[in-house]
Amino acid sequence: MIRSLITIAALFVSASMMAQPLTSPAIDNLVAKSMKAFDVPGMAVAIVKDGKVIHSKGYGVRSLNSPAKVDENTLFGIASNSKAFTAAALGMLIDEGKLTWDTKVREIIPEFKLYSPFVTEEFTVRDLLTHRSGLGLGAGDLMFFPDSSDFTIKDVIYNLRFLKAVSSFRTKYDYDNNLYIVAGEVVHRISGKTWEDFIEQRILTPLSMTKSAASFSRLKDKSNVIDPHASVDGKVKVIHRENIDIGNAAGGINSSIADLSKWVQLHLAHGLYNGNQKLFSETVHEDMWSQQTIIPVFGPGPYNTHFRSYGLGFGLSDVKGYKQVSHTGGLSGIVTQITMIPELNLGIIVLTNQHEGGAFSAVTNQIKDSYFGITGTDRVTEYSTQRNSGVTKAKHLTDSLWNEVKNANKASVDFNNYAGTYKDDWFGDVIISVKNGRWWFDSKRSPKLTGELFYLKGNTFIVKWNERSFDADSFVTFQLGENGKGLRIKMKAISPLTDFSYDFHDLDLHR
Repeated sequence: MIRSLITIAALFVSASMMAQPLTSPAIDNLVAKSMKAFDVPGMAVAIVKDGKVIHSKGYGVRSLNSPAKVDENTLFGIASNSKAFTAAALGMLIDEGKLTWDTKVREIIPEFKLYSPFVTEEFTVRDLLTHRSGLGLGAGDLMFFPDSSDFTIKDVIYNLRFLKAVSSFRTKYDYDNNLYIVAGEVVHRISGKTWEDFIEQRILTPLSMTKSAASFSRLKDKSNVIDPHASVDGKVKVIHRENIDIGNAAGGINSSIADLSKWVQLHLAHGLYNGNQKLFSETVHEDMWSQQTIIPVFGPGPYNTHFRSYGLGFGLSDVKGYKQVSHTGGLSGIVTQITMIPELNLGIIVLTNQHEGGAFSAVTNQIKDSYFGITGTDRVTEYSTQRNSGVTKAKHLTDSLWNEVKNANKASVDFNNYAGTYKDDWFGDVIISVKNGRWWFDSKRSPKLTGELFYLKGNTFIVKWNERSFDADSFVTFQLGENGKGLRIKMKAISPLTDFSYDFHDLDLHR
């Protein structure tokens, strides 16, 4: 036994000696290569090691409309990386004895109601954070995504009852945003502060995250912020900035690598900051980093991963024998990633201003490789090759459909059979009409979802959204009644690359 332990210890020492972390110049080269490969205008990268920030640097430009450079204080929307802040806020209230993770949501929000009476009564605060509700991936996200809808938090809470289950309660992982909005309302009702005030006053201020805010609209200084970018008709352009205030608890925080380094240091120190001050307890910290919902693993991948799960606001997995705590975030034109390897006391933060997740994955994983002692990898080339293949396949699919549209015979199509107002219980009205001689789709409550309808075949059309950065054109299929008139509409995004928050497939529109 002693001999075995000595051998194991020697192996760990050997592995640690093999690790040669990337130097700052090497990281500079890595980022430049990644930005070029994925056509990213600006990026910011920070590394926290052994309690200290050892790399913190901006790259490229904040906007293609301006020469201003990204630096360590440049602000990005961190999107779903905000979820861990919501979990921490609830953990702080738990430390104060005001609730527990297993407090029933109905005890705090009596009007909360889901698809099943049993699920409604049993649903806990923990369930709000763990993506195991039984609802499908991104269910109901069209209530706030894309922005400009008129839904309120009150509407979201009420409309959850109309969303149908796709799995049994607590049996399957399906990522959810709306229940984090409800979690933000729990913070509000328990603390007496809005979620935004609580985050800023109880978390950002103590950590001296002075430039950050709970939403873009609450930033005190917008002189150093990025513009979001996305590929529009094959060219990367500045696109509209989303400002989804009802979704702040799920994805509203705006921050920089300088400020987020303090957040990462807090977690690697198990809730301590400024030496020995405590934001949340060791118990709460362990809860956040403990497995709650199993996520299937299909193959070991590049890091010999056998287990994945979701904790409370963080994803958890094993990578090369280490525990990894991480999360990504995505808004239109902005994607981000925070990764921590607690046993190495390592944190990596990558923020980008282009809707291209391969860029942050390549940078993060190449840095990880250097700490794991993995040599000979080229994550930028690996991930860009995969991405280009996916884009090519998606383009082939969409181009072939548009060719079908071009060749479709419309002679026998009487659009009057389809025109009218259709309603979904949670999304509201959709109006199918003729505008200036063109067939048209309009959402009443989400006005950016407007576009021309093109006939495909049978009773199926394609809607081409006016806002081309969505990359979310959709099938619109009508079910006709006995009188030959449109009775119902089902929708589905065309491209496999469409963001899951365009949950058209969850709509059940009826005349």
